[in-house]
Amino acid sequence: MSAHNAESVSRRSLLASGVAAAALLTSGAYGAAKNKKKQQAAKQNKRQTPIGLQLYSVREDCKRDLPGTIAAVGKMGYDGVEFAGYYDRSAQDLRKMLDDNGLVCCGTHTGLETLLEDNLAKTIEFNKILGNKYLIVPGLPEKNRSSHQAWLDSAKLFNELSEKVKPHGMLVGYHNHGVEFQPMDGELPWDTFFGNTVKDVVMQLDIGNAMSGGADPLPYLYRYPERAITVHVKEYSKTNDKALLGEGDVPWKAFFALCKAVGNTEWYIVEYEIPGAPPLEAVKGCLQNLRKMKLV
Repeated sequence: MSAHNAESVSRRSLLASGVAAAALLTSGAYGAAKNKKKQQAAKQNKRQTPIGLQLYSVREDCKRDLPGTIAAVGKMGYDGVEFAGYYDRSAQDLRKMLDDNGLVCCGTHTGLETLLEDNLAKTIEFNKILGNKYLIVPGLPEKNRSSHQAWLDSAKLFNELSEKVKPHGMLVGYHNHGVEFQPMDGELPWDTFFGNTVKDVVMQLDIGNAMSGGADPLPYLYRYPERAITVHVKEYSKTNDKALLGEGDVPWKAFFALCKAVGNTEWYIVEYEIPGAPPLEAVKGCLQNLRKMKLV
């Protein structure tokens, strides 16, 4: 081979080597970028369960200044709010307040009567505008819970309501106080009700209320799996009547672990009802304590 040909081959080899090296570097950079995107996507998919606020906690503030109160809740870092009354506002007005403050509606506490007969269609339409799919009854009238049979009848009614709202992408549910954990005819009303309702009926377990009623609420997350779609995060303390979240007797670590493992929980909803600190300060403190726990 001539010197000229040898030099040409050498240059071609060097060029080929350079191209190959560049390709490898590019491939590596592309792979790294692709992996980073995958990691980011995985991280987004593992988002923490969002935290909402039951606005009953700040009801007096809502009465005085609903737009200002919702704005304050948004600034605290809550992801959504659950309504317990609408303060004579239209669904359109309420939705705008939420949108303006980066919040969503994570539920409404709506009386049983709003889900019956001609009222149901109006309630569905109102909540469609709000962007809410969780229609939660916060308590039953006496006639619907006065006996074991009344609880069975209520369970049947909720099964029927569940079927009626399903085509609209909505769920009905029930929220407890303490009375549901007081025996009636040899059975707890909570078991009478949820033992006879379909899986789509949301079990909105209020852990603070359940403990106030003398119950250990954790076994119910096992007993009725995948039904604690939204739960009320409320503190309970035997000794501190002004305890914020994390300052009382609730076994939060076990509670949140069960919500994640078997509850199918989509929203943690903070509620604070104890007189003491100004309500807006109290619910801000509850959220801060909840974040510090690093359990959600």
